[in-house]
Amino acid sequence: MPRRRELGRGEREIPGLWRLRLPLPFPGVPHCNAWAISHGDGVVLVDTGMHEPGSMADLERAFDQVGLSVDDVRLVVCTHAHADHWGQAATICDRTGSEMWMHPNHSHGFVAVTDPDAVLARRLEIGRQSGVPESALARYAQQARGSPSGIARLIEPDRALVAGVSIESNLGVWQVYETPGHAPSHVCLYQADRRLLISGDHVMGRISLYFDYGWTPDPIGEFLGSLDVVDELDARLALSGHGKPFLDVHGHIEGNRRLVRDRLEAVLGALRDGPRTALEITPAVHGEPLTETNAGWWLPETLCYLQHLSLLGRVGQDAESGTERARWALLDSQTKP
Repeated sequence: MPRRRELGRGEREIPGLWRLRLPLPFPGVPHCNAWAISHGDGVVLVDTGMHEPGSMADLERAFDQVGLSVDDVRLVVCTHAHADHWGQAATICDRTGSEMWMHPNHSHGFVAVTDPDAVLARRLEIGRQSGVPESALARYAQQARGSPSGIARLIEPDRALVAGVSIESNLGVWQVYETPGHAPSHVCLYQADRRLLISGDHVMGRISLYFDYGWTPDPIGEFLGSLDVVDELDARLALSGHGKPFLDVHGHIEGNRRLVRDRLEAVLGALRDGPRTALEITPAVHGEPLTETNAGWWLPETLCYLQHLSLLGRVGQDAESGTERARWALLDSQTKP
């Protein structure tokens, strides 16, 4: 039975700030949030939703439910370069004449448009070295080849969204904080007077981890450092990229730290009986079997943990495994992360 598709929905969170809930085609991730912030006679739009058939109608519907329109957008700000957060940027900017601001380290998100064949080849090679059987890789390649990117059209940012940049609004000035980890391009926005945090996918109401693998030396280390940056802000209310707004921001940050520690320990535990491939380690990290549905999310995460532990001198690749099927082994089983 086909999954029932959600529709775009809009609601006011506080005076001058609205949540636009936009549907996504991903199992287990049914929607993402865009945030409209009152600015002059229009709004600043933070994140855009993913480009797919009917997606602009969903955005229009969400705007209409709060008495606004896409035509009210004066500036588009993207928390990071994943398709569900900037996929409709070109369409919105074309229509409104507004600028789009994004962090300059965005190549991880742009390559899906500029060279999709290279993206697929890279994913297949990562899977092969992680121990994924060739039959499963062939099925994945058949499904993935020619899949839409979720991005309407490639546009370069009009301004680099880096630390020190501020964004004006009727609610006051929002400061940009660079928070890589989930993605190299990730930023959070903070309104200090009201203690409001637009947290993107860095900290969400449901503690859930995902990291872009292979674009930076240590996504896990970056993520933990970014948690420290956000924790020091002492935000009162977080407006995240998925799910409902939430209080107790510090508690959610602690929950992320704890989950990272637990999963690093699970990786080490999986290696205590001898060398393993990333494919063999991943079920121990999540406590569930790896399937062709979840492998695309979970395997890169495991590889990021292995990369982090390797930099700490805790694990290394087994000398006898070769490059076709890399196996990982403990270097020091006594020290805990």
